[in-house]
Amino acid sequence: MLATYTLRTAEVADVPGARRVMLDTLYRDMRSGYVPRWHGDVIDIAGAYLEPPRHTLLVATAPDGAVVATGGVRSHGPSAPDWLAQRYPAGITAQLCRVYVDPAHRRRGLARAMVDRLLAFIAADGGYTAAYLHTDPISPGAEAFWTAHARLVHDERPTPHGPGTVHFELEIPVRG
Repeated sequence: MLATYTLRTAEVADVPGARRVMLDTLYRDMRSGYVPRWHGDVIDIAGAYLEPPRHTLLVATAPDGAVVATGGVRSHGPSAPDWLAQRYPAGITAQLCRVYVDPAHRRRGLARAMVDRLLAFIAADGGYTAAYLHTDPISPGAEAFWTAHARLVHDERPTPHGPGTVHFELEIPVRG
């Protein structure tokens, strides 16, 4: 199934489609909607992912050219809690962001392929010492996906399986 999709670095022409996937995920899956202090990168995709060095945004497109999945890397770590921000400082931490797949295209290997490509980008950079991400477990399948592919470093939920943020670290592949 993956063969029917094209996975590539986003271009300016992809921004509207990428923004649609991201906003749809925020409203439908996470039920938070757009919150400016958390989601500014979704509005300024070019400024957050396409222009800065060491940042990237990947998109997966369907045969009709529609963007159906996104995944990005930014040179930021978490902002809180303090101990986690110190463990994953900005500049040397690659943060995976907005790894989202449109529901009609899930369970076809897109997220896994996206993460593999993002990790290759991080490894090729050579300046990152850690790969970090956080997820909202309310998003369908997110916690199970990341638990299968990353190492849990902090669970901020006040109760198991309740609302909150879950933080993970991924292994950076050896450059070669």
